[in-house]
Amino acid sequence: MPTYCDIAPGHPVHADYHANEYGFPQRDERELFERLLLEINQAGLSWETILRKREGFRNAYSGFDVDAVAAYDDADIARLMADAGIIRNRLKVLAAIHNAQVIQRLRDSHGSFVAWLDAQHPLSKPEWVKLFKKTFRFTGGEITGEFLMSLGYLPGAHQESCPVHARLVKLGPAWMRK
Repeated sequence: MPTYCDIAPGHPVHADYHANEYGFPQRDERELFERLLLEINQAGLSWETILRKREGFRNAYSGFDVDAVAAYDDADIARLMADAGIIRNRLKVLAAIHNAQVIQRLRDSHGSFVAWLDAQHPLSKPEWVKLFKKTFRFTGGEITGEFLMSLGYLPGAHQESCPVHARLVKLGPAWMRK
């Protein structure tokens, strides 16, 4: 069965994400929130669908600004539910708003979302899933695992034979610092 490292190189949609983002450590709050929001919206859909709608998500969700999304009200929910440029699933929309509010609270308790992630590391995938289910909305095992793998907190984003893997290892992702 082909892996992401087999199909993504040269693909018109997946190539850039695979080569320059997937598995790479991120510290920027907008990047983290974007990845969480996109992973949640991918549930039940293909990653290609999400990547094709990425700009629509960026526009609809205030450039992934946590404070802006945390303040969304009923009018914003209605706007999002009518936006064909994103996934119009009410539970996912409500999860984005709730999770933005959670990230605001994590700033208060830990200084930032990434500091909270760092404070939890290293955890096993089951421990991360339990923590995310307790902390965020719409974060089951697959969503949590992919979110953390996409940011370098869990290993497995790239096969060791993939040229991107060697670049990634030089950056020292969190999974290497157990």
